[in-house]
Amino acid sequence: MSDRHQAGMKTRRTVLGDAHVDRAEAAKTAFDAPFQDFITEGAWGSVWARPGLSLRDRSLITLALLAALGHWDEVAMHVRATLNTGATPDELREAMLHVAVYAGVPAANHALKVIRAAYAEVGVEL
Repeated sequence: MSDRHQAGMKTRRTVLGDAHVDRAEAAKTAFDAPFQDFITEGAWGSVWARPGLSLRDRSLITLALLAALGHWDEVAMHVRATLNTGATPDELREAMLHVAVYAGVPAANHALKVIRAAYAEVGVEL
């Protein structure tokens, strides 16, 4: 296992939590293993593990981008991860205002619904 893969797995576990990563690893097949390795090294071991931005900041940026692109399952996953990154519901609301202005009101509106549902799922009252 490369250093970047090890760093990626550490960051991935920090952000998403051991339970999530353990489920993903258990579900990994020979077919999707190369993709899982790629995102572990490329996203988690490279971008997320870099110095310069906090996990909180990266979380907010990621959520804004995912919302702008309409990746709703990923939005929900990263909302749950805010419990580990320190991004607050108030900060997510502010990020979605940016999404509304720069990517469109429909994207931000739907993202807010996904955010509310994801927070409800983990017991965060808004």
